[in-house]
Amino acid sequence: MGMTMKAIAKTAARYKMMYVLLIPGLLYFSLFKYVPMAGIVIAFKDYNLSVGIWDSPWAGLKNFKDFIYGVYFWDIMSNTVLISLYKLVYGFPAPIVLALLLNEVRVNWFKRFVQTITYMPHFLSWVIVYGLLVALLAPGEGFINLLFKQYGMEPVAFLTEPAYARFLLVASDVWKEIGWGAILYLAALAGIDPSLYEAARMDGASKWRQLWHVTLPGIRTVMIMLLIMKLSHILDAGFDQIYMMENAFNTDKVDIIDTWVYREGLERLKVGLATAVGLFKAVIGFILVVMANKLAKKFDGQIW
Repeated sequence: MGMTMKAIAKTAARYKMMYVLLIPGLLYFSLFKYVPMAGIVIAFKDYNLSVGIWDSPWAGLKNFKDFIYGVYFWDIMSNTVLISLYKLVYGFPAPIVLALLLNEVRVNWFKRFVQTITYMPHFLSWVIVYGLLVALLAPGEGFINLLFKQYGMEPVAFLTEPAYARFLLVASDVWKEIGWGAILYLAALAGIDPSLYEAARMDGASKWRQLWHVTLPGIRTVMIMLLIMKLSHILDAGFDQIYMMENAFNTDKVDIIDTWVYREGLERLKVGLATAVGLFKAVIGFILVVMANKLAKKFDGQIW
């Protein structure tokens, strides 16, 4: 025991500056991630703003029952899951494809140019993105509809027609995040040993064979890790985006858990109900992460 404590003290003294650098991160997570967890108790209370958290009466599972047996439960759950799955199906492979294409570009200035214009939208807020969509797709003066009019076609209400709502959500999300996601894969591609490609070429492997047997296995760990992270947020369909693009015409197609909670929790002050839904989402996300990680270990070994 004495030797162990001595070894710990020696290690701490040797890496003391590293531990000092850890302090801001530990404080951040402690104050803003772990301390607020005490508020979970609100999910089990009939919360009253005037008396506070601890003096509010207990409600048991009432808030959860009100959500699960509510008339909007299946509508908002189906919207949330479908939109998230669409974003996963189309948004997950998109940066991989872009990174693979950029990795084959040998003209450096063109590669940097494409990288820049593809990851810049990541830094735009959804307010600005929605403004761009209005400029392009507005029924009256939108650029696309002006083209339709010029060629004798009827204008299309893209932003209010429910049939286009989910397509616009997924397409705008992919456009906004594809370049940012590609950066991670480009970093992984840069770490692949070039000798593996040389060996593959010597064995007569074509470009497609090199892609399948060298490139994709080289970034497989990153792909699995990012997939697990996305699965943990399967019930987070994108509040900011949907809050901006939702309107009275398409709400049946795009209303998700987060927008419903915003209305119930902040506008109608049903804080207990909103907290219960948040806890419900967190539990589902945790279960999905555990299941995805077990599946990843089964097929690829432990990745962390």
